[in-house]
Amino acid sequence: MGRFGSRVGADASLPRRNLLIGGLALAAAACQNNAPLTASDSRPMKLDALEAEVGRIADRCRPGVLGVGLMNLENLETWLLNGERPFPMQSVAKLPLGAAVLAEMEAGHLRLDEVVQVQETDLSPPFSPVADAWPQRTQWTVRELLAEAVGQSDNTAADLLMRRVGGPGAITAWLVSERIEEVRLDRYARELQPQSVGLMPFRSAWRGEAAYLQAITAVPPAQQQAATARYMADPQDTATPRGMLNFLQKLDSGQLVSPASAQLLLTLLKQNTAGATRLRAGLPPNASLFHKSGTSRTIQGVNPATNDVGVFTLPNNRSYAIAVFLSGTSLDGVALDQIIAEIARAAVRAAG
Repeated sequence: MGRFGSRVGADASLPRRNLLIGGLALAAAACQNNAPLTASDSRPMKLDALEAEVGRIADRCRPGVLGVGLMNLENLETWLLNGERPFPMQSVAKLPLGAAVLAEMEAGHLRLDEVVQVQETDLSPPFSPVADAWPQRTQWTVRELLAEAVGQSDNTAADLLMRRVGGPGAITAWLVSERIEEVRLDRYARELQPQSVGLMPFRSAWRGEAAYLQAITAVPPAQQQAATARYMADPQDTATPRGMLNFLQKLDSGQLVSPASAQLLLTLLKQNTAGATRLRAGLPPNASLFHKSGTSRTIQGVNPATNDVGVFTLPNNRSYAIAVFLSGTSLDGVALDQIIAEIARAAVRAAG
């Protein structure tokens, strides 16, 4: 793909079950990424203007790389910028993790009231209220861990759930079985996060933000830079914008979990106020949104990952999946959030 985006459309034919946002809409038949698609009777998006606007934003991100995906969930009309490029997910990965946990629960392989014991060797890097509460608190239910992982982006909670359902490979295998092949989980947070900044796997002495930051600061700058470069080039623990739209569409249409589980996931996502200055800031006040953001630490002036993905519904009841990934930028956090908000505003204009 070149600098600008690609576009596809789809035939609307089946009733769409919008489980996460609600509202009435026409439906769309599922399609594969590169299948030939035809025009839909649904109102088309204004893709030329979107392409030009997002292209200008991408120029401002250089030398970083911007990836964007937007899909009309009525007819699966899709626009992509760097749609096939893998981007580091960071905490965006906790959204497919949450769906996988609920799918395992529905299959009868675990219970939400099941108690999980937290050992010292289970602790993971910040952000982690579960780690901060240890050893005063050592028992959590699966439901509580799910709330912490999905709702609060807790790394220890995510790692405990990941282990409980069979590890990162089991989650990726589940995604592939659901024909989601461009979203992959490969490592626990206690492995990924330290590696991305030049540290060895996490140790309990680094528990808490102050201790962990001190450990990072002790890593020589050249070693930090090399680790960050490896992390940004690593295909592990990544998603493409195309793959994330595929995941969001399947989740929204009820192909991955039941309506009750989807509603639980939505409730947990709404508890997370992180990322409020990203997609949420670019949408009209009366639009609905469920989303999951992800952010890496800025190392030696480079930010490997600032992301936000989700589904929004406009007052006209049209719903759209959106995925925004930024990697390798030298912009500060405020500027990065503003860029994602600008992309959301451009998406709303494209949707009309």
